Amino acid sequence: MTKDEFGQGTITTEISEGVAVISLNRPEVRNALNSQILRAIPEVIASLEENPEVDVLVLTGTDPAFCAGLDLRELGDTGGNIEPEAQSSMSKGPFPERTKPLIGAINGVAVTGGLELALACDFLIASDRAQFADTHARVGVMPGWGLSVLLPQAIGVRRSREMSLTGNYVGAELAASWGLVNRVVPHEDLIGTVLELAADIRSNNQQGVRQMLQTYESTTSVTLEEGWDVEAKMGREWLRVTNFRPEDVAERRANIQNRGRSQSQS
Repeated sequence: MTKDEFGQGTITTEISEGVAVISLNRPEVRNALNSQILRAIPEVIASLEENPEVDVLVLTGTDPAFCAGLDLRELGDTGGNIEPEAQSSMSKGPFPERTKPLIGAINGVAVTGGLELALACDFLIASDRAQFADTHARVGVMPGWGLSVLLPQAIGVRRSREMSLTGNYVGAELAASWGLVNRVVPHEDLIGTVLELAADIRSNNQQGVRQMLQTYESTTSVTLEEGWDVEAKMGREWLRVTNFRPEDVAERRANIQNRGRSQSQS
């Protein structure tokens, strides 16, 4: 097994038997996305894409969360984690182009940008502790990693509208019934289950696996390019008309945290 750190330890990777487990590693802030982690994500994926010893990728978070979305403290202080340079090496979506399968192991909350990270994976296995929410409208920013394209593909337009317009949390079992995740397993079994699936993928012809991924991408994204362009345009227009100010985030951040706590306890 080999272990590496990226972005000053904000992301760690462990490679064993052809499977790379990528862990977002800011547990003290529920793996929130700051500038360092945003720059590290494409670096990690590109490195593993080029590594001939890796066939399957797994994305998870260091407990207790998968990813709470943008680091609202940095967003409120400087706005640096929504600046273009923070994501300069990313293509459309959070990851650079890849050919290797990526499984999302959702070990806790996946909120807003964290939900977009999950949606960008090829499929998802969830812990029974997982919860999902889209709070873009609460923060006052628009999605930029394809949520308005990928979420309706996963659960349908009406359910997507409900999530995005209310900002309410969806628990693991409901997420499974909606088709957002493939299955829900006990928290302690999550990584083991995902590694078993990764081993199943590795047992196949890897050229065939990658061709199958490309085929799915081609057959399910007939209007994807147009969707990406519309989302990007709407995001730019939102920033223009709202005159977004980082200092406005502090109050919204407190409201989001309080609402999340109340819904998590209910």
